[in-house]
Amino acid sequence: MDESEFAGMIKDAGGRLYIAGGWVRDRIRGAAPHDKDYVVAGLAEDTFRSLSGARRIGASFPVYRAEIGGELCDVALARGERKTGLGYRGFEAASSPHTTIEEDLERRDTTMNSIALDVETGEIIDPFGGVADIGNRIIRAASSRFADDPVRALRAARQAAQFDFSIERATIGMMGSLRGEIMGEPGERIAGELKRAMSCGRPSIFFRALLDAGILDAVYPQVYALKGLPHLPEHHPEGDAFEHSMRVLDDVARMTGRAEVRFAALAHDLGKALTPIDERPHYYGHERLGLDALSEWNRLMTLPRRWTLCAKFAIEEHMRAWSITRPGKIVDLLNRLRGHPIGPDGFSAIVLADSGALPEFLENFQGYCEVLDRVTRSAAPPGMEGAALGEWIRRRRIDEYRMFAPPGETSRPNRFQSTHRRYTGRS
Repeated sequence: MDESEFAGMIKDAGGRLYIAGGWVRDRIRGAAPHDKDYVVAGLAEDTFRSLSGARRIGASFPVYRAEIGGELCDVALARGERKTGLGYRGFEAASSPHTTIEEDLERRDTTMNSIALDVETGEIIDPFGGVADIGNRIIRAASSRFADDPVRALRAARQAAQFDFSIERATIGMMGSLRGEIMGEPGERIAGELKRAMSCGRPSIFFRALLDAGILDAVYPQVYALKGLPHLPEHHPEGDAFEHSMRVLDDVARMTGRAEVRFAALAHDLGKALTPIDERPHYYGHERLGLDALSEWNRLMTLPRRWTLCAKFAIEEHMRAWSITRPGKIVDLLNRLRGHPIGPDGFSAIVLADSGALPEFLENFQGYCEVLDRVTRSAAPPGMEGAALGEWIRRRRIDEYRMFAPPGETSRPNRFQSTHRRYTGRS
């Protein structure tokens, strides 16, 4: 049955069908809405199940899967919640025919997600002022129930990054009040919001909001540790290591939507926080220490393997890309990049955002690869195999690189040359 028929069936049984949450929010924002989440109010669960033939999929809550308009959709029965303990499991949920749509909306996180649409009448149900907050580009807790789930503090920060909205001050205070509970949350929930933040237009907003709320150190201590670490202004005039990392993260986010590359950009300087004080602000060896910081992060919450592979590469190689001048080292790095998940585009984005320019061999990566590929095993001496064959190919490719690379092109260009503006829009 289609949506109107489904709503009519619910109405005839004494209930109402609503759409709630993100679909309504995006429609009000003027964005393309998707993934409708339905809420039924005014019906007992047994009545709804017998009417619709829907299959229950919620273990703890009355959430069903029903076919509406030819698509499988989630349909939840309106429910209220009561805080009973700590963490996201520390509450009780109850659904009955007497639970109103307003009570269901009250248990949600922010006002922009606490809006419903009556399917039959088209009426907007907005008890907490979400429509106005969307118009004013504000993230606001829908009610005191925001604090029922401590990860909502991260969710509000992520929503700010996702929509480029501001978080109002009272909600910032509520986020900070959840610090103790957040520290007891499972690592996968903390990592989950990090994954979503890495897909936002300006991921730095996420971390800045958590810093503003006083909880960044509680959830992502490796990022917080960069705060206050000094930089030489001639190298990074934007400020300390935290500010630099936020700028690099956003610059890379403008160049690529790949979450693993964005995370690698965030992680590239983590080792600076572990550098001895007497070696600051030069941070000698921070590449090696960065691997330790990444390992500790992964211990606290399991990161996607592709993320850690890309971050390791960026940590180890982002400075080395400027220091290697010997053709053999350059050829080895070119070959590594071709087979690595970060790819030449991802690594180049990070190097460019970090330093303002690219080494010549990265600028002309594709051309060099075409030159190196001229050397194939078919040209090797007869009978050569195994390690000897691999070394022969490598040496011939180094010779090809020498012939192709103009003299002196491996030297470092001006770090603020126009290349930076061309790729990032920054001067």
